[in-house]
Amino acid sequence: MIVKPFELKNIKFTDYKAVLLYGINQGYKNEIIKDKFIGFFKGEILNLEENEIIDHQTTFFEKLMNKSLFEEEKLIIVSRTTNKIFKFIEEYSEKKIDGVQLVLNAESLDKKSKLRLMFEKERNLACIPFYEDNQQSLSTYANSFLNEKKLKISREILNIVLERARGDRGNLKNELEKIEVLSMTKKSISTEDILKLTNLSENYNIFELVDNYLAKNQKKVSKIINENNFVNEDCILIIRTLLSRSKRLLTLKKIESMNPNKDQVITTYKPPIFWKEKDIVKKQMSEWSEEEIKKNIYKLTDLEILIKSNTSGINLVSDFVCNY
Repeated sequence: MIVKPFELKNIKFTDYKAVLLYGINQGYKNEIIKDKFIGFFKGEILNLEENEIIDHQTTFFEKLMNKSLFEEEKLIIVSRTTNKIFKFIEEYSEKKIDGVQLVLNAESLDKKSKLRLMFEKERNLACIPFYEDNQQSLSTYANSFLNEKKLKISREILNIVLERARGDRGNLKNELEKIEVLSMTKKSISTEDILKLTNLSENYNIFELVDNYLAKNQKKVSKIINENNFVNEDCILIIRTLLSRSKRLLTLKKIESMNPNKDQVITTYKPPIFWKEKDIVKKQMSEWSEEEIKKNIYKLTDLEILIKSNTSGINLVSDFVCNY
């Protein structure tokens, strides 16, 4: 059974033998695991890796089947789940096992995934997709947090924090909690405070790289690459920032097709674009067509997958941004 995120409040997960949470938004998944499963569970909670079950599948089933009447109920959370666990879940869903709640935490699963299809179709299984948050949903989440904590920050600071989240509300929550702690000792929070607090000053070179890439300023891009010691750990942040800014650019181009006045399009865009960014964003809009941006987003997605399995990811990123 497919459960959409907006339906979560009304779902009773104890009605399902197992629940599959999949998608790249790990922060949102962690929030749901904490609130909907761990929060009210009074039994034993086990955190396992997929291989711990697969490598000892027979023994694991025996332990579940021979559960003592005096033993606590169990919540089993399986991390880094893949399609390899399919046969185990197939057998598990057919057996009569009481007092066990199984939660699978997986990354992206394509539409043809056997595991995903099984959870979508079977009535005793639940499947929840967790896609990357967009700026609107992150902004709503942030405003809700700030209102609840009675915190006030400028729109500019909020935009910086939203950018830092990179599409994951888990990252956003971490940054907002830092601001909450800082507010206990400072009545007025400045942009400089936020840059130090969130370590954003170290990432400005990445934002500069991305903005100049999208502006097709090859000389500037080459200079940034040569002057900064980017390492493999920076790759995902660069790619995610490229994807985020590319999606924003695509939205701007779609609006521009209905209103050719670039200044108006940029000024009215939500969430607001920093005034310092407006000139380079205007140049980006002039350099790319909608079709080109779409193709580039697909390339970036493929590149991210390649980088995760490559030890020389920074070389791949450098080649990408230096060659259009």
